[in-house]
Amino acid sequence: MGVFTGKTLLITGGTGSFGNAVLNRFLRTDIGEIRIFSRDEKKQDDMRHDFQARMPEVANKIKFYIGDVRNKSTLKYAMKGVDYVFHAAALKQVPSCEFFPMEAVKTNVIGTDNTLDAAIDAGVKCVICLSTDKAAYPINAMGITKAIEEKIAVAKSRMSGDTKICCTRYGNVMCSRGSVIPLWIDQIRKGNPITITEPSMTRFIMSLEEAVDLVLFAFENGKNGDILVQKAPACTIQTQAEAVVELFKHQAPATPEIRVIGIRHGEKMYETLLTKEEAAKAIDMGNFYAVPADNRDLNYDKYFKEGDVKRATIEEFNSNNTKRLNLEETKDKIASLTYIQNELNGIPNLV
Repeated sequence: MGVFTGKTLLITGGTGSFGNAVLNRFLRTDIGEIRIFSRDEKKQDDMRHDFQARMPEVANKIKFYIGDVRNKSTLKYAMKGVDYVFHAAALKQVPSCEFFPMEAVKTNVIGTDNTLDAAIDAGVKCVICLSTDKAAYPINAMGITKAIEEKIAVAKSRMSGDTKICCTRYGNVMCSRGSVIPLWIDQIRKGNPITITEPSMTRFIMSLEEAVDLVLFAFENGKNGDILVQKAPACTIQTQAEAVVELFKHQAPATPEIRVIGIRHGEKMYETLLTKEEAAKAIDMGNFYAVPADNRDLNYDKYFKEGDVKRATIEEFNSNNTKRLNLEETKDKIASLTYIQNELNGIPNLV
């Protein structure tokens, strides 16, 4: 793995879907050690047993640390000797963050501040913070706290010394923990209606493997303070639900029905990965965009006299103007996921 050879990687919130995907990608490489930092000992124990069973020859590379990003002292202990950090710890469920916004602040905002402080103090070489499309034009508590997370990361990057800090912003990760496809599969198997919020709602879709690819792209190509975005495709919620029905209808006791239940607390009709303001200065990197940090200082007066006339040509990048997948394309993308293949073949999924 080149720069990861013999190195130590720490993943905050490492028992989640992203942490499992990174372990599956990295564990059999020549990386030195992967530290899983999280607050749930049950999930850590499940992960420990899973990788000991599946990859016994390399499972000893995983080290587990109980702690919480809300508690800086636990982070400082876990950061000793760490080379790189993937910061994935977050409260991600939109409705629960709406009802408990201060809990989202404690994890997504204060937890990020603690993580970056601990990483800088420990001399970590690079930190990648995982963000979300909901941070662009945020209307819900989850998106607002992730937007502040990004602002903290960019602000810290201005004074981080030898520690590079980047953010990755991506859309819905299919089959990640708490996402809708596993719920739909369960509903189909039980003979219950599939519940969708609003048929015409659009969402970016990407796989866990693509989420890891985005983080690795940021790690290798991002500059200090950058926000990196993948040019992901999108589909409507109706199309996504129909694709899952097509794949799993043979496992249903009766013909699955799709039932509309209405938009949940804090949901948008479409998501944005690049705002108009960010698009004005975004750098096109092929399959990705990079939004460089604004590194002007607080001497505002000179900006009334000197402007910047250079602007990018794209106005905004959202799930309504990106490539829209039809039913067959959506079904093919979903069917390619390891999670879906396991479910179709009766193989248990840990995540």
